[in-house]
Amino acid sequence: MKNLLPFRGTIKKDDQQLVTLQDELKHLQLYLDIEKVRFGHRLKTEIERPDDTLNLMLPSLLLQPLVENAIKFGLYDTIGEITIRIAAQKSDSHLVIRVENPFDPQTAQPRTGTGFGLNSVQRRLYLLYARNDLMTTQQADTVFITEVKIPQPV
Repeated sequence: MKNLLPFRGTIKKDDQQLVTLQDELKHLQLYLDIEKVRFGHRLKTEIERPDDTLNLMLPSLLLQPLVENAIKFGLYDTIGEITIRIAAQKSDSHLVIRVENPFDPQTAQPRTGTGFGLNSVQRRLYLLYARNDLMTTQQADTVFITEVKIPQPV
């Protein structure tokens, strides 16, 4: 019965469109704990969340697909340790969350996946906020960066 607790938490969240960053990070930590069992010492995470961001709101379950993508592209083509960095900050009237993962352009293999993870986040943000500028991705040397900006209620 204990193993169903994360699942029950997910079902319960489905009826809440927005959650605090603190709650979202608790849920994300459950996912990361599972992935750390799967990948062992190879997967490290750093989460930077200043106190002034913890009560800011975001769509529930928004971060997991971003982190799944970071793990997929950060770990699958390497044999060593990697660190996924998640950083939150308040900027004007937005919660800004940045997910960074390393990748090796020399060994990175083109993916044949559907691109569902990042596309679903982009689509969800558009449906909620009617804006296409809330998620960006970029490559800087050997780091892939995904950034989302969540407008905060006034």
